[in-house]
Amino acid sequence: MAAGILLSRIVGLVRNRTLTHYLGVSDAADALAAAFRIPNLLQNLFGEGALSASFVPVYAALRAKGEAAEATRLAGATAAVLALLTSLLVLVGILAAPVLVDLLAPGFQGEKRALTVTLVRILFPGVGALVLAAWCLGVLSSHRRFFLSYAAPVVWNVAIIVAVLLGGSAEGEARLAITAAWGAVAGSVLQVAIQLPGVSRLVRPIGAAIDLGSPHLRTVARNFGPALISRGVLQISAYVDTLVASLLPAGSAALLYFGQMVSMLPVSLFGMAVSAAELPELASATAAPEAATRLRERLRSGLRQIAYFVVPSAAAFVAHGDVIAAALYQSGRFTADDSRRVWAILAASAVGLVATTAARLYASTYYALHDTRTPMRFALARVGLGSAMGIAGALWLPARLGLPAWWGVAALPLASGMAGWVELLLLRLGIERRIGRSRVPVATTSTLWGAAAAAAASGWAVDIALGMHPPLVRAIFVLGTFGLVYLGGTAAAGVPEARGVLAAASRLGRTR
Repeated sequence: MAAGILLSRIVGLVRNRTLTHYLGVSDAADALAAAFRIPNLLQNLFGEGALSASFVPVYAALRAKGEAAEATRLAGATAAVLALLTSLLVLVGILAAPVLVDLLAPGFQGEKRALTVTLVRILFPGVGALVLAAWCLGVLSSHRRFFLSYAAPVVWNVAIIVAVLLGGSAEGEARLAITAAWGAVAGSVLQVAIQLPGVSRLVRPIGAAIDLGSPHLRTVARNFGPALISRGVLQISAYVDTLVASLLPAGSAALLYFGQMVSMLPVSLFGMAVSAAELPELASATAAPEAATRLRERLRSGLRQIAYFVVPSAAAFVAHGDVIAAALYQSGRFTADDSRRVWAILAASAVGLVATTAARLYASTYYALHDTRTPMRFALARVGLGSAMGIAGALWLPARLGLPAWWGVAALPLASGMAGWVELLLLRLGIERRIGRSRVPVATTSTLWGAAAAAAASGWAVDIALGMHPPLVRAIFVLGTFGLVYLGGTAAAGVPEARGVLAAASRLGRTR
C-alpha cells in the first residue's frame, strides 16, 4: 500500500511542479487550487473516510466468517447505492457551483471567481468517478490487494500533466487552468477503469448480486452517517483554511495548497497506509478469541511503524523545508521567495504531523469495533478548536506581531496541528478504556527524536558546506545525509523498525 501511495504522490508532485512552472502563484493558480478542493474533499470522504470506515469492516468480517456469497451481495448493493447518490451529487454540484465557490473562497471576486466557478463545474463529473473508485478501493483492500487501488491516482495525475504540457505556454493562464481541469476529469474516469477488471474478478457477477434489503447493507448505512460526519468535519478544516487563505494576499491559496500537498505525503504514506492496511485485520481480530489482546498488539505495532517514519518527516520539514520546497517547486514562475514561504507552511504543519497520523490508526481501531460515533465526536472537537485558532491566527496574529500578512497562511496548519494533539489524546484515552494501554513507549519516542535531531544537524552541516547549488542537487545531498544518519542512528540504538528497513533493503539487493 505504501508503495502505491508513494508512486501516486511522486507523480502528484510532478503534477504540481508542472502547474507551478506555468502558473506560479497567480490568480489562475489560486482558482485551480480552490477548485481542486472539491474532488479532493469528496475522495477523502468516500474513499479513505466514510466508505472505508463503514463498508470495509462489515465486508471483511463476512469474508473472515466464510460468507463469501453474502459479502459479494453486500458489495453489489453498496455499489448500486453509491451510483445513485453519486449521480445526484454531480447534478447538484454543477448547478450549485457559484454557491459552492462563494462558500469555499469568499475572497475571490470578478474574473477570479468566474474562473473558479467554471473549474468547479468541469471537475464535478470527475467527482462521480472518484467516488466509484473509492468503492473499488474498499473491495480490493478487503481482499488485501493494495497496490493497484492506491497507485490508481497515478493516471489522474498523468492525465493532468499531459493536458498542461499540451497546452503549455501557448495558452493564457486562465485557459491553461481550464485545460488542467478537463485533464482531471479524464484521469478520474481512467482511475475507475484500471480497477474494474480486478474488482469484477473478486465480486462476480456484480449485477446479479444486488440485494438492497440486506441487513448487512443496513449496518453499512448505519455506520456510514457518523463516519461521513467524522470525515466531513475534518474536511471542514480544509474548507476553513481555503476560505481564510482567500482573504489573505494573492497567491496565499496556491501556497497553502502546494505546502499541504507536501505535508500530507507522510500522512498518506505512513498514517493512511498503516491504518487502512490494518483495518481489515483489526476487523477480523474482533471476532477472534482474546480480541482485546490482539487489537492491542496490532495497534501498538502500527503506532511504532507510524512513529518511526513520521518523526523524521516532521524534523525534516522544520530543518530542511526550504530544501524540500525548492527541489519540488522552484522552476519557471515559482521563485526562491515562494519556496521559503512554503517552508513556513511545512514547518507549521510539522507541529501536528505525529498526532494526525497516529489518530488515523486509533480511529481505524474504533471502526473495527463498529463504533463510528466516538471518533465523530472527537473530530468535531478538533475542527471546532482548530478552526477558531486558525482564523484568529491567520487574520489577527501577523498584524499584532508586525509580520507581513502572508504569514497568516502558516498559522492555519499550525492551529490544525495543535488541535490534532487534543483529538489524539481523546482517541487514545477512549480506546485504552476498552482494550488496555496501547501506545509507543516514551523511551522509543525519545530515541526517534534524538536520531532525527542528529540527522537534521548533519543535513545543516552538508548544506553549509555545499554553498550555492541547483535545488535538486542540494536536496539530494542534504536529504540523503539526513536519511542515512537517521537510519544509522536508529539501527545503532536497536530500534526494530530500523532493522526491518535494512533487512528489506538487503533482500531487495539480493533479488536484483
